[in-house]
Amino acid sequence: MRSGKAKSIVERTAKIIFLVCAVAAIAAVVSITAYMLTKGTPALAKVGVADLLFGTVWQPKAANPSYGILFIILTSIVGTFAAILIGVPIGLLTAVFIAEVANKKLAAVVQPAVELLAAIPSVIYGLLGMMILNPVMFKLEKRVFLGSETHQFTGGANLLSAVIVLAIMILPTVINISVSSIRAVPSHLKSASLALGATHIQTIFKVIIPAARSGIMTGVVLGIGRALGEAMAINMVAGGAVNLPLPFNSVRFLTTQIVSEMSYASGVHRQVLFTVGLVLFIFIMIINLVLAKLEKKGELEND
Repeated sequence: MRSGKAKSIVERTAKIIFLVCAVAAIAAVVSITAYMLTKGTPALAKVGVADLLFGTVWQPKAANPSYGILFIILTSIVGTFAAILIGVPIGLLTAVFIAEVANKKLAAVVQPAVELLAAIPSVIYGLLGMMILNPVMFKLEKRVFLGSETHQFTGGANLLSAVIVLAIMILPTVINISVSSIRAVPSHLKSASLALGATHIQTIFKVIIPAARSGIMTGVVLGIGRALGEAMAINMVAGGAVNLPLPFNSVRFLTTQIVSEMSYASGVHRQVLFTVGLVLFIFIMIINLVLAKLEKKGELEND
């Protein structure tokens, strides 16, 4: 009797703890959303939605201030998409190598190295990019635009440098989660595929990766979040000018816009920076919803 009552108390206590944690998580999301809406919407009324979201001139300290963030939005979209386009395939193939191709000794060397990448602070990535990558990009820039009278040389601090740094920074997230997902695929699926005559590579791409798609998509979502939310490293390698997002242009992302100017902004300028944060927040929410829908659609098709 006492044992049964003790178990019942433990069960009830555990349920209450789980409920409190769930409510706290939901409350955190709701409160952050409410705060961003409260702080980010006043500037839309003062500056105007069209002038703010579709304007191309950013001059907050001019006699007639302009707060156009279209180029900044496009830079974040293009830069993140390009980084994901580079980083996700490399990350996925590396995960396949660790989980399915490499022997145990080699995997035991590669995986800790990948985990070490995740432990490196963002500012170190930015410093390495500034000291190593930017000079290389500057040499490439001089070759491409040799003799050009219209191009403004950036010293290698450009969109291309930012994309490469972002692609490297998202690798640990994509690789580690993909490795865990691939290893979690039931072994009988692999055995059945091999028994039916499929090669190891065919089994990996036709059976194992589709079975692990849910976890891999989670890694991609977290990678996109890291790419969209990164500020310090990008601020050091992207140049920091508000320009059209072309490979060799000095550019500014949504995150670096906030980091660069929030310390001295005031009045409408400060409110606009909160609006920039709101735009970034909405982007991340939209991407998460779209990827969740695609994942759900894929699961339904498989069923």
